[in-house]
Amino acid sequence: MTTAPTVNGQVIGMAHYATRALAERLLPQGTTFHQALALNAAEAAGGTVERRALIERLTGAVKLGVPAAEATVAELTSAGLLEERPGDLLAPTPAGDALIQSYKAGVAAIAAGLYGDLPAGDLAAAGRVLAEVTARADAMLAAG
Repeated sequence: MTTAPTVNGQVIGMAHYATRALAERLLPQGTTFHQALALNAAEAAGGTVERRALIERLTGAVKLGVPAAEATVAELTSAGLLEERPGDLLAPTPAGDALIQSYKAGVAAIAAGLYGDLPAGDLAAAGRVLAEVTARADAMLAAG
């Protein structure tokens, strides 16, 4: 009988990287995971997002440094996946929107395969624990 490991950073990290590896397989050659996250954030903001807000999303939620977040946005605009609009706004181009819609559909299928048959109570408990761990880590980061 195998005993389930206690949840800790290593177990969480292994789950994250295994899931991320599956998600990265969905991306076209030359598109990075961080670029997909930026496109997703722009799309989730209603299709248009302030540059500053997108950078803050990447630095806050994904923990990228500001230079890396700015480089990610620049890469997306250079690749024609994100376009600049008046007022320092950014929006996915039709190619960027097509990429993110395809990616989201693929991620949804992956999530269904990974989580679909797990008990709802277990998922809710894991969600509560991970949300609390995230909040504590964010507080530690903010404290310096």
